[in-house]
Amino acid sequence: MDDPGKVVVALGFFATLTYIVRMVLYRTQSFLHDRSAPGIVVGEDRMARLEQAVEAIALEVERISEGQRFTTKLLAERAAAEQLRSVQPSEPPRRVTPH
Repeated sequence: MDDPGKVVVALGFFATLTYIVRMVLYRTQSFLHDRSAPGIVVGEDRMARLEQAVEAIALEVERISEGQRFTTKLLAERAAAEQLRSVQPSEPPRRVTPH
């Protein structure tokens, strides 16, 4: 092959073919390996600890949401009170005059 273009095309073809073959072999191995893998086995004591941890997390999330509801209620009441103050007439604004 004297033409460099043909060499580049041939190398590209074989590199692509090699890549495709390697990917097919990898996928086949991973598919076969996943089939033969046993299921996850969790002991009773570990499962009990996991359940306790999930329950503790649920309680903490409930406390956080309760605090958020309380804060939202306070902010809403404050906004309503400020609206009432802005509606009520207040004393006239003071003016500073130069002497």
